[in-house]
Amino acid sequence: MSVTWSTEREISVPPYLLGLRLGGRRVLVVGGGRVAQRRVPALLAAGADVTVIAPEITPALDDLVADGRITWTARPFETGDCDGVWLVQAVTDDPKVNAAVAAEAEARRVWCVRADDAEASAAWTPASGSVGETTVGVLAGGDPRRAAGIRDAVLDGLRDATLEARHSRTKPTGVALVGGGPGDPGLITVRGRQLLAQADVVITDRLAPRELLDELPADVEIIDAAKIPYGRTVTQDRINEHIVEQVRLGKFVVRLKGGDPFVFGRGGEELIHCAKHGIPVLVVPGITSAVAVPSAAGIPVTHRGVAQEFHVVSAHVPPGDPASTVDWAALGRANGTLVLLMAVERMERIAETLVRYGRSSGTPVAVIQDGTLPGQRALTATLGTVAEEMAASGVRPPAIVVVGDVVTVAQQVENIRADMGRDP
Repeated sequence: MSVTWSTEREISVPPYLLGLRLGGRRVLVVGGGRVAQRRVPALLAAGADVTVIAPEITPALDDLVADGRITWTARPFETGDCDGVWLVQAVTDDPKVNAAVAAEAEARRVWCVRADDAEASAAWTPASGSVGETTVGVLAGGDPRRAAGIRDAVLDGLRDATLEARHSRTKPTGVALVGGGPGDPGLITVRGRQLLAQADVVITDRLAPRELLDELPADVEIIDAAKIPYGRTVTQDRINEHIVEQVRLGKFVVRLKGGDPFVFGRGGEELIHCAKHGIPVLVVPGITSAVAVPSAAGIPVTHRGVAQEFHVVSAHVPPGDPASTVDWAALGRANGTLVLLMAVERMERIAETLVRYGRSSGTPVAVIQDGTLPGQRALTATLGTVAEEMAASGVRPPAIVVVGDVVTVAQQVENIRADMGRDP
């Protein structure tokens, strides 16, 4: 699909808009400077057979010549150069040369674009861009900056699916397992947002970016599949049933999850369940909170000379519990970073276990609550004090716990900023 917008200024006759299919057709570019450098790649992307005529060309164009992608005739423009071409681009920095090129093209009934004079140009090159199969071209009365600004706005609307997704002819089927990211709605992937905008039904988690739901059309059904710690919970079996029921009704279902579907998101279970029922599944990875939340607090989970490994652990069951598959003894002996999810209610026991198996009680710890959201807050402590400080600060889920010397990186940054803010 191609979309072309024209926002003309005071021009008596508006242009007739076309999408030229240049595959295998010869296009002449007269001039080898910065304008040619911008336009030649787009012509090549359209499949054109490009010849450049100019005494000199930029290094970028020279690289295309070396790769055999364009032909360069190293001389000024001459009469007869427009013979046999389908389109001409006059892009030299000399108006007289451009006028001569345009005049010859006109005499041969070949369309010519003049880069230096929109009013004298027989054709204009729109500000263009593509998202998937949709190409957008914008003309703004010969004003390239205005055209580029409008183009960018349209492309943004296509990328986040706010312009066309609900009316796409290629509507998906089945179910999409979409990772919504760590909480901030701006951190969902572009693909995830596009599919969300195309959904007939959204089955959403408690930790998914719920602000995005407000952007959905009123006819989209939203099914709450929240699992609230120590509160109301929708069982995984019921969630699986919801997915199958809605798909069998002919609906496109988006299963919207916090973080990444396959990082403690039980996405694998839903994938298997759909496979058993013959339902096609598209998995859209998300930014996992295990990495994103520490990053939002200025803590890298790895850091040169400090940590060469990191371990992500679900602490929904405590150390020593028969249901736990975590090797806490190995984690106590390890030197890498530990990122603990669902650990708020079990931090005292976890800290005691890690110290018992070898971690120093002075190991730095950071706890980040509501990471990436406006209410994000963090505290720093040590393994020996973290449980007490979490209780005193009223930390509640969702919160990520980071154990290791990487915690000091954020503290170093804060110290540097404080020093820079001091008077000499």
